[in-house]
Amino acid sequence: MTFPTPLMGALCLVAASGWACADQVLPAPPELASGYRTGLQPVHASRHMAAAANPLASEAGRAMLRAGGSAIDAAIAMQMVLTLVEPQSSGIGGGAFILYWDGQRVQAFDGREAAPAAVTENLFLQTDGSPMPFRAAQIGGRSVGVPGVLRALKLAHEQHGKLPWRDLFAPAIALARNGFAVSERLHALVAGDPFIARSPAMARYFLDEQGKPLAVGTTLRNPELAQTFEQIAEQGPDAFYTGEIGEAMVAKVRGHANAGYLSLQDLQQYQAKERDPVCGPYKAWRICGMPPPSSGGVTVLQTLGILEAVQRASPQRDLSALRPVATSSPAGLETPPLAVHLVAEAERLAYADRAQYLADSDYVPVPLKALTDPAYLASRAALVGEYSMKRARPGQPQGADLALAPDRSPLRISTSHLSAVDDSGQALAMTTSVEAAFGSHLMVKGFLLNNHLTDFSFIPREQGKPVANRVQPGKRPLSAMAPTLVFSQASGELVASLGSPGGSQIIGYVNKALIGLLDWQLDPQQAAGLPNFGSRNAGTEVEAGLASPALIRQLAAWGHEVTPMTMTSGMQIIQRSGKGWSGGADPRREGVAVGD
Repeated sequence: MTFPTPLMGALCLVAASGWACADQVLPAPPELASGYRTGLQPVHASRHMAAAANPLASEAGRAMLRAGGSAIDAAIAMQMVLTLVEPQSSGIGGGAFILYWDGQRVQAFDGREAAPAAVTENLFLQTDGSPMPFRAAQIGGRSVGVPGVLRALKLAHEQHGKLPWRDLFAPAIALARNGFAVSERLHALVAGDPFIARSPAMARYFLDEQGKPLAVGTTLRNPELAQTFEQIAEQGPDAFYTGEIGEAMVAKVRGHANAGYLSLQDLQQYQAKERDPVCGPYKAWRICGMPPPSSGGVTVLQTLGILEAVQRASPQRDLSALRPVATSSPAGLETPPLAVHLVAEAERLAYADRAQYLADSDYVPVPLKALTDPAYLASRAALVGEYSMKRARPGQPQGADLALAPDRSPLRISTSHLSAVDDSGQALAMTTSVEAAFGSHLMVKGFLLNNHLTDFSFIPREQGKPVANRVQPGKRPLSAMAPTLVFSQASGELVASLGSPGGSQIIGYVNKALIGLLDWQLDPQQAAGLPNFGSRNAGTEVEAGLASPALIRQLAAWGHEVTPMTMTSGMQIIQRSGKGWSGGADPRREGVAVGD
């Protein structure tokens, strides 16, 4: 019996009663599966390590580390190369969240895009008051937020950089001028995107003279991006946010048929923000993540806190005893049904709170401490039973604003992640994105602009109550990006740096990897390669092709509405191993970890 990925336009569930298909509630993922690479082994290093979604980016990071650079130096070099070689996922036209460990403290740098000053909360409503279709909102200038990644990288570099800013752009400039080979993944994503042909700048760059996607292995050069990089390398981020680059971005956004509101003043006034990370315990470890406007850190901590309370109350549910079992699938391992059940139920509860309470904390009062309070999480854990609750309701943490309506936006897929550890033990976890594949499809000066405003709720109010994540001028949209650093509670020593792309599924991917590393003592490569599963408080999602029929049948018997689907994570993990480091990269994409 096989369980294919649901067709576009329909959501098909496996319940105890059999198949049931309903109208689409989740858009088809814009990222395509690139195949599951088998036989990967963890990479070991004694001094330093860099891990990114493309080998060329990883090597650029290692070059900076070899030159005596810090983790942030490596990250800047990797991000510039990713702008060139993985343009569908991240770049200087997008935003990022950075967690940084300097050996003494964890810092969170917020480079999330901001809404232009001229937007209103009705940005994505049609004339009849209904929300726009996603693609109609995504393509063009309407969806473009003020890019933040360069400001965040510069802010972190000013505090922790060791190499000159301009030197960090050298690998990307050389690749942009000399060219790089089109990868299978980039080719597949171009081939699967009908909107590229409708964007003249993208068509000239990504398609051949016959209008077909450039073949795998074709040398692709981007001299315009090389020139952009050279300006930013010499003049700093101001070259991006002012002058001809800024003017070109504004002209492109405002001149599109689906025009947006970006202005030169928006660009000039944008600031990256240093925020306090959210940290909390899980068994013997301390987990640190991003605070709002990312929901990643809070929702991961909630999930783990609920799971710890479940295990404390019921020793037979101890995850450390529910280790993955060997299978004949490409992954070679499968998580036992009871572990999938427990994690999915905990995630339902956490995602329910996410939709109700989380948004940009500069605009909405977010009860961070109450949401991660052990007593509150224990009360939520008491709701995890033998059968699936199917859909969880938000809890009522102390001090929560109950005058807000939940965000019922469809949950989407996107993004890239990189991690680095330098010779001095400083470490970084950075998740970076242009949102959907190829962002807004507006190409300017050799790079793509984001469509991150579509991460806001399209519907600003429900039953008279404002949605926390509604569009507001200057506000930053809620994200699921979850760069994560793990520490030993006993020694305070850094244990791991990790994160993943995957849009709203990122949280589940990170939860899975953390449980794999910590509860099951898997190596980083095994943890990255484990079959994906979880719940975003709708169906229970399992990875098509890697989830066995027996797993699906057992979950269905426990009341889960199971959705086998493509779950293309892109996990990068660096973990302490003795006196050195061990790294792993997600087998579903083309990333690698490299070190010395």
